[in-house]
Amino acid sequence: MTTQGNVFMTEMDSHLGPLTILATKNGVCHIQFGRFERNQMSTLAKLKKLGLHGDIIENEHEEMMKIAVEQLNEYFAGKRKEFTVPLDIYGTNFQQKVWLALKEIEYGKTSSYKAVAERIGAPKAVRAIGGANNKNPIPIIIPCHRVIGSNGNMVGYGGGLDKKKTLLMLEGYFPIEEPLSLFPENQRELAK
Repeated sequence: MTTQGNVFMTEMDSHLGPLTILATKNGVCHIQFGRFERNQMSTLAKLKKLGLHGDIIENEHEEMMKIAVEQLNEYFAGKRKEFTVPLDIYGTNFQQKVWLALKEIEYGKTSSYKAVAERIGAPKAVRAIGGANNKNPIPIIIPCHRVIGSNGNMVGYGGGLDKKKTLLMLEGYFPIEEPLSLFPENQRELAK
């Protein structure tokens, strides 16, 4: 899908550092870690891949931006567990199916790539789930950080594993393996 029209942009500070939020008139279409100016070329390339063509207009007063920033601030303050800001999601049919499944993973919970694959009726598409997760244009709001390996380990995150861990900690999820991973297999019982 190709869409002509303005893309509105604003930036905000968060627990993860600066975030750039982009929205069309229909909803939030992209969140990027970092400031737009610093990542301008990669952001423009991502928007083009998403099929969005038009001018980027900095406007934090656009209603969609106000809602997005307010809800993200509430999330980082621990006061919001679900996002209701409208989204304008661009991707393949498969990617959109995966991203909608990610939105069903509850706050403070995790799911494996395999479980997401089974949830969308494609149990053998675990790698493709990982690829769609990696291409998620709206991290945090579409909670790809809640997807972990089948063994419970934190694996892969476009913003880096440190950000994934911070988001999961913010939500009150602490992987059992994480604090014990410093100990050899046979010493885990002693560490408890």
